[in-house]
Amino acid sequence: MLTNAPKGTKDMMPDQAYKWHYVEKAFAEICRLYGFKEIKTPVFEHTELFQRGVGDTTDIVQKEMYTFQDYGKRSITLRPEGTSPVVRSYIEHKLYAGVQPTKLYYNIPCFRYEKPQSGRLRAFHQFGIETFGTMDMMADAEIISLGNDFLKGMGITDIELRINSVGCPECREKHRAALREFLKPKYDELCDTCKDRYERNPMRILDCKSPICQELVAGAPMMLDYLCDDCSQAFEDLKTNLEAMGIEYTIDPGIVRGLDYYTKTAFEFVTNSIGAQGTVCGGGRYDHLVEEIGGPATPGVGFGLGKERLLLTMEACGVEIPKPAAADVFIVVMGEKAKAAGLKLMRQLRQEGIAVQMDIMGRNVKNQFKYANRIEAKKTVVIGEDELEKNQFAIKDMATSEQVTVPMEKIIEELKK
Repeated sequence: MLTNAPKGTKDMMPDQAYKWHYVEKAFAEICRLYGFKEIKTPVFEHTELFQRGVGDTTDIVQKEMYTFQDYGKRSITLRPEGTSPVVRSYIEHKLYAGVQPTKLYYNIPCFRYEKPQSGRLRAFHQFGIETFGTMDMMADAEIISLGNDFLKGMGITDIELRINSVGCPECREKHRAALREFLKPKYDELCDTCKDRYERNPMRILDCKSPICQELVAGAPMMLDYLCDDCSQAFEDLKTNLEAMGIEYTIDPGIVRGLDYYTKTAFEFVTNSIGAQGTVCGGGRYDHLVEEIGGPATPGVGFGLGKERLLLTMEACGVEIPKPAAADVFIVVMGEKAKAAGLKLMRQLRQEGIAVQMDIMGRNVKNQFKYANRIEAKKTVVIGEDELEKNQFAIKDMATSEQVTVPMEKIIEELKK
């Protein structure tokens, strides 16, 4: 047990780290281009935040949260998603008092006790963005555009954007009544979770993963048929904006998302690249969440994007992430005087921003060259007694085997080229 990671968790090993750095750097860059600034929130929050924000009818709150009592007898929960903590921070730091809109992005670990599957873990990592302060559907289209540009930029071609509207509290109530009426004769066949949802939030039954429940909801009333004038116009505006930006989409009335706070826009980017159809990125609008948590009435829209699933999808699409060399330079030394000179040169090169290594295992010269090859060093610098006496070092290109001799005082200048 002690030497195995807990179920649903995974180590990020050194031979994978560069892939994570690649997508993290790319996400930060596209957020910069779109005008989003980074925010970091704590790994844990007060449990009530997620109960009020995510919704107590969701699977997350009912079955998936890692909740515990701290030494102060407070109920604390490891963050299961990113939006609610960002909203809490938005309120606490009075970001609503500044110039709007407020555009934020984050790169965070999250925790959910759910069945591990392809690209989904109990301890996972998520990119996310949030825009606060505007009801304009341009904000929704921009959020979707960022997701679209990022995924395409990561080389993912097998991806489809699906959009829907989940309405507002007013028009949603009419849909709930119609949905309850439709499901009433089938109530006894619903799973236990959906029987509970029947009264509290029947729309969540549409999102149930049970095959039986999926059959039961076939032909059920869809939210798009019950939208009020405001929500209907908002959905038309969203489609118009996406079309103006040249972003293709499919309308999917079955999208409800797994969180109760969504209003109006709901969307998902889905792929078949990693087996069964799965969502790589999903989000939508939440016009009442800030107020629900305790802030002023403030509209918001955003998305979450799982990093593990993103990397799996990229791999399935054949994306080759460039692997950095372990070292730009490896210094091969022969003898104690050469070792001292090598240590001095190594420090100087590192101060100049050059990645450099020396042997620390006591290898002979032949094995030092072998090791330099194994770590894919671009060049080697050879220092021996002859080199020290002549005050010049040999630089070998490991790819071409070409070798040049350089005066000691010119070595850093030559390597920087």
